[in-house]
Amino acid sequence: MSDSPPIELVQNYQRVLKRIKTAAEMAQRPADAVSLLAVSKTKPITAIEVLAEAGQKAFGENYLQEALTKIEQRPDLEWHFIGPIQSNKTRPIAEQFQWVHSVDRFKIARRFSEQRPTNQSPLNILLEVNISEEPSKAGFTREEVLEQAGEIAALPNITLRGLMAIPAKSNTFGAQRQPFQQMRVLFEQLQTLCPDSPIDTLSMGMSADLEAAILEGATLVRIGTDLFGTRD
Repeated sequence: MSDSPPIELVQNYQRVLKRIKTAAEMAQRPADAVSLLAVSKTKPITAIEVLAEAGQKAFGENYLQEALTKIEQRPDLEWHFIGPIQSNKTRPIAEQFQWVHSVDRFKIARRFSEQRPTNQSPLNILLEVNISEEPSKAGFTREEVLEQAGEIAALPNITLRGLMAIPAKSNTFGAQRQPFQQMRVLFEQLQTLCPDSPIDTLSMGMSADLEAAILEGATLVRIGTDLFGTRD
């Protein structure tokens, strides 16, 4: 069911939190080392409100117009933009969101820097890495992250907080871990490269691979299907 009844949503939420806690324990990390981003794209505000009532505060959206309607209804929640970014859509993202996970080129970071209202706190951004080097996917290469991160971190009105990735699908647990391990290494290099930035967020892992991601150091997992059911 794509529109799960409230009790089912809360049960899904508790199950996901338990999976995160168990994976953190396996990785010998504190339970609060990993936070949950509820990916609410295509889901109604009523479902978001059920999870908010249950304690979830951060929600991820892919589609700008849909997201803006939800933000207007629940400005008290923390909103993360996680979808592809077109240059002509950066201004409303810069104005309305607290976080952007999908910064995939320097030009986009610069536009956010120029368009973030100065009376708001800096926009938190993550650099999207094409870690599996898939031709069809956007994102920085590992080399580009290390070449351009310093310049991005120096831009005003934005704060570079870390990295995000969506690796190619893998069939085995070991294969799932490999790109996440590469991301962890890159994340540690970024922390060394930008000592004046609060590089503390490694956004990776979804419903099918959150355990592998957490074992390799994810600090935030993006979960949609296992919370809300299949997409509409």
